[in-house]
Amino acid sequence: MFERIKNFFREVKVELKKVVFPSRDEVIGSTKVVVVMVLIVAIFLGIIDFLLSRLIGMAVR
Repeated sequence: MFERIKNFFREVKVELKKVVFPSRDEVIGSTKVVVVMVLIVAIFLGIIDFLLSRLIGMAVR
C-alpha cells in the first residue's frame, strides 16, 4: 500500500518537471484579454436586455 503511494508521488514529481508555467508578461496579457472580452460581452448583453425589455414592454401595452 505504501509502495503505491510512494510511486504515485514519484510520478507526480516527474510530471511536474514537465510543466511550463507562463511568464509574468504572458499572465498579464491573458488577463487583459479576459477583462476586455468580459466587458464586450457585458455591454452586448446589456444592449440585448434593454432592447428585449422595450420590445416586451411595447407588446404588453
